Amino acid sequence: MKTARVVTAVAAAAVLAGCATGTQVDTQSGAQADTRPGTANPTSPAGPPSSAPTPHGTLLVADFGADTVTFVDPEPGHRRHVLGSVEVGTAPYGLVVGDDGLAWVTTAEGVAVVDTATRTRLARIPYRTGTGPATTGEYRGGGMGIALAPDGRRVYVGVNVPGGNGVLEIVDTATREITGTVQVGRRPFDVDVSADGAEVYATGHDSFDVTAVDTRTLGTRRYEVAPYGTEGGLGSWLKPHYTVVRPTDGRLLLPFEGERLVVLDPRSGRSTIEPMTANTHQHGAAITPDGTLLVVGTGPIVSDDRGPSLTVREPDGSERVVPLDGPHEDVTVSEDGRTAYVTQGFTRDGYGNGVTVVDLTGKRPPAEVPAGTRPLGIAVL
Repeated sequence: MKTARVVTAVAAAAVLAGCATGTQVDTQSGAQADTRPGTANPTSPAGPPSSAPTPHGTLLVADFGADTVTFVDPEPGHRRHVLGSVEVGTAPYGLVVGDDGLAWVTTAEGVAVVDTATRTRLARIPYRTGTGPATTGEYRGGGMGIALAPDGRRVYVGVNVPGGNGVLEIVDTATREITGTVQVGRRPFDVDVSADGAEVYATGHDSFDVTAVDTRTLGTRRYEVAPYGTEGGLGSWLKPHYTVVRPTDGRLLLPFEGERLVVLDPRSGRSTIEPMTANTHQHGAAITPDGTLLVVGTGPIVSDDRGPSLTVREPDGSERVVPLDGPHEDVTVSEDGRTAYVTQGFTRDGYGNGVTVVDLTGKRPPAEVPAGTRPLGIAVL
């Protein structure tokens, strides 16, 4: 059983200083710039549009180690996996794709809008909140978690404000303008939406909480989520990272350390804890329509932890733990629910530049395919 793990203030400061370094800027070409409302510093796409439409089932990943998103053929047996990349802005983190094929990507500079069919960037929307210079690294300011309303009319972006509370910014997808802001917890790793679109949930990594936001009134409720306590504050390892909304009842599922799954009722604020079995530091999470939970294990943070893995947790609570090679960050699942795709980017050291393909039926071993540069966020097109 883990106890609270804390790094010293000096060590935490060293990590902060070491991660938030470097600045990247966009390049421009001679193509016509996008001048629609909400476009910051209009630029053309990174490279010419693709002559062929993007195939169904292609993966889209956010290249946290570059300024692009990359289109990836996920079939391990194919010769060519990287189909192309599009420049979006410094240190892309999360992304979401609508039914119309538009991808919304959080970067340090703003929310980029990408046409996934033609593989071109249409706009980049500046944040209303000041986040300082556009930098790279785990603690950089700017967009982190992102979610799309069920009706596709709004995008909700968790914006990290270095040294302060985060902000949820609301984007109108028709006008591509910020229409509202709401204060949430520190460093909003993840953003999720209820099935009916009535509420948005921002997971505050550095404040040990989930902020529920009423999408009509923008009123908020804060729930502390700290099954190990909050000892150590910013230096603690035992914080919430990613959240999923359970489709059967709307409860929020927050995995911790491959040991504890917090099940939070966002209406009442009451929570329960269920055991998990991977015993590894956990980040990304996804859930299938039938309620199967997928959780990414990044590897040990103390000597008694196990290595990187993907936990496959059935609705009845039984678990299968699939070992992975090296740290990973986020996960999504194929349309038929039979394959998981896990990004190797990781927000800390030890990342890779590919995607691990996991056959959820167990008939094939995990396989790696090359992707972009330090991929974090991922979606299936």
